[in-house]
Amino acid sequence: MSNQVDVREREAQGRPSPARVAESLLRRSTLRPTLGLVLGSGFDKVMAACTEVMCTPFTSLPGFPRPGVAGHAGKLVLGYMARVPVVILSGRGHYYEGHSMESVAFPVRVLAHLGVKALLLTCAAGGISGRFKPGDYMRFSDHINFMGVNPLRGWVSPEWPRFVDMTTTYDPDLNKLLEKAAKRAKARLHSGVYLAVCGPAYETPAEIRAFDRLGADAVGMSTVPEAVAARQAGLRVAALACITNFAAGRNKKAISHAEVLSTGAAGAATASRFIEEFVRLYAAG
Repeated sequence: MSNQVDVREREAQGRPSPARVAESLLRRSTLRPTLGLVLGSGFDKVMAACTEVMCTPFTSLPGFPRPGVAGHAGKLVLGYMARVPVVILSGRGHYYEGHSMESVAFPVRVLAHLGVKALLLTCAAGGISGRFKPGDYMRFSDHINFMGVNPLRGWVSPEWPRFVDMTTTYDPDLNKLLEKAAKRAKARLHSGVYLAVCGPAYETPAEIRAFDRLGADAVGMSTVPEAVAARQAGLRVAALACITNFAAGRNKKAISHAEVLSTGAAGAATASRFIEEFVRLYAAG
């Protein structure tokens, strides 16, 4: 009943309902995965490891943002990875593109209504910690939201709480699976705190020094809004960043999105093995 109330209220306001979008997708496929993946910058080649059953572009899904950044295909895929049913968001819309925070978080809310119970978020990040180098990976132990806005602002749902405990945002058991998957894939994995900023300008060296003092190990422009929305919906969450560059002031090289894509492309095979191993371990768990 609560879903029906949410649908009616949002439609009356002229706003899309994640429950309604999920219903339309469920009518088109019998696949019912409990694991969702969001493929961010540097992870787009992971799609090659997926056997697609149904593919829907974001442009045909009400409420979904239209990604305009290289490396973000903008499609929802139901299929199999390592013979395990999954639903994948290949690409994401970013707050810095001008999308509302509600729009950025909307696809994750649809995944919750599709029946997803666990969500792996991926992204590219700049390395702040001296332990990190480009090509490494970092699983999120926690995050700092410096975006200045929260995806729960204004979002009222009869089935999900408004005030959400974020004490354990990133699920310990899923993080253990990431550690095991990294060993199997021979990927260099760290644990650390991710700090999210609005972008799209990269940070100044002074900002990076400040973030370092706050306890941040890596910095990026995404992922946190989706993690917050997923926790509101009761999903178990893990997040994985590919360290694609040194943060500003950590070396003398200028930062560019081309470097982000280049590092991601160089590690595409490792990223695919890493994600596939995580999916296998999740299914076996």
